[in-house]
Amino acid sequence: MALVAHNKKEGDMTGPLLVHSHIEITDTLVRLYVFLAQTLDRCLNEAARRTYPEQELQLHLTSTRAEMMEILSVNRVVKEKVEQECHRVLTLSGGCLSKGVDTATMDEVNAERAVLKNKTMALSDLLAVFRAS
Repeated sequence: MALVAHNKKEGDMTGPLLVHSHIEITDTLVRLYVFLAQTLDRCLNEAARRTYPEQELQLHLTSTRAEMMEILSVNRVVKEKVEQECHRVLTLSGGCLSKGVDTATMDEVNAERAVLKNKTMALSDLLAVFRAS
């Protein structure tokens, strides 16, 4: 659910600022991290590549990423951090799928996967609190 505020976006002198609810923001970020994690899972696991069809995963990832970037347009710093994270994960997974995975790359994938797992768990807990209140 989105609320309309009377403030205006920077540079937008014609329309109201769309303010997203805490639940919507958190839910979208959780979905983004889940799709990024699934992208990394595909690097290390043949079964994951079969379980998550590439086209479907990319469609969900692209739409969720675009939604998140629109939500974060009010905060350039956070938007840039999330964009960097997406870029890092997508570059890493693209390299894995095209060139294969060596030990150093596997370590990097596992480290990124661990970060995404921790963020997803924390945000999922926060989302549960928001929904309960």
